[in-house]
Amino acid sequence: MTRREKELQFKPKEPIPEFHTREEEAEFWDTHDVADYWDELKPVKVTFAKNLSEGITVRFDKDTLATIRAQAREQGVGPTTLVRIWVLERLRKQSHRATSPHTR
Repeated sequence: MTRREKELQFKPKEPIPEFHTREEEAEFWDTHDVADYWDELKPVKVTFAKNLSEGITVRFDKDTLATIRAQAREQGVGPTTLVRIWVLERLRKQSHRATSPHTR
């Protein structure tokens, strides 16, 4: 093993930084190996949408659709997913209000 290889082998790794954008994170992982960071990673719980077998078409004007797409991009989801999230959140709130004893 050369001296340079030994230096690289024992060089302390930098911690995973806080990322402000997905681009920053992508740039970091393009130049680093995730295997070097196993000890810093934590498991996450992942849930998947139920089988969505029925759909509905909702039409928006051009500006509203552009706003929805921009907000979806900021959140890292597609516009359809974002609108579905919003609708489900609203339905939960409405359901909670309807069953809350303070609203009667």
